[in-house]
Amino acid sequence: MSQSPKSKSPTPPSDQLREQIIAQFDTLSAQLQQAARYLLEHPEEVALVSMREVARHAAVQPATMTRLAKVLGFQGYNDIRTHYAQTLRRRGDGFADKVRQQSPAATGATESDIAQQMLQGLSAQIASLCVPETLARFSAMANRLAAAKKIYVLGLRSSHVVAWHFHYVMSLLGERTVHLDGPAGTGGDALMRAKPDEVMLIVSIKPYTVDSLAMAQLAKSKGLAVLSITDSEVSPLAGISEQAIYCPTESKSFFHTLTPALAISEVLCTLLAERNRPTALDALQNADDHHLQLKTYSNTLPRRK
Repeated sequence: MSQSPKSKSPTPPSDQLREQIIAQFDTLSAQLQQAARYLLEHPEEVALVSMREVARHAAVQPATMTRLAKVLGFQGYNDIRTHYAQTLRRRGDGFADKVRQQSPAATGATESDIAQQMLQGLSAQIASLCVPETLARFSAMANRLAAAKKIYVLGLRSSHVVAWHFHYVMSLLGERTVHLDGPAGTGGDALMRAKPDEVMLIVSIKPYTVDSLAMAQLAKSKGLAVLSITDSEVSPLAGISEQAIYCPTESKSFFHTLTPALAISEVLCTLLAERNRPTALDALQNADDHHLQLKTYSNTLPRRK
């Protein structure tokens, strides 16, 4: 049974305002979308920081935040801030204090401090995938993948590593996946033979690559179900995906993280393998024997000739 890609995210706050922003997102102008997405992704900051500061971080004008508030039915931005502040207080888990302690710049932080902060952040992001709603999404997507005769897998630029990992692990189990990756721009050619009883699994996070979105639309037009690993309910993939699992991407680094997305890929591969454990074990034994014949791996350094 498919789940609506526009349903709630496990990130706080999970309330009517969040649902309203998601529902109205596609009707907003580009600037209002930018501001709205920042509200969705940084609710704690909205509750604690001035409007001008939030606008600066969102890379929009303060007036844009005011316009967004009115579009959402508030008299002004302060009403939005009050709403988020009340939501944080209801949580009662000290989250606001945690946010206050997170300085935008780790002034004076040692390399060990930075490494610790990054690893602790990644640990928290992985843990955030364990909420019941997201676990249900895992099960639903595994069901859909298992039912498909063929799975086309796509991920471009930074998302390539996640898509390739899924395809590689699944290739050890059989021949049901096709990695849409090829030389000279031929990656999408395999879709020429795509059929409605097949699916596309696409990995894409902000900034979304144009070619990924175009191929997702093409797959949907051919009758394929689009399944996505993406970063937000307002991702352009959310509206065209039959199933979606949302992964956090923020990092203490200068770069976004792909660790949660890779974790999602690993879990999906395991769930699919567990659907028929004896067959999976036979396939993996065959792969081991093949690699042994090729002498692919070694536990010692090669001898010098």
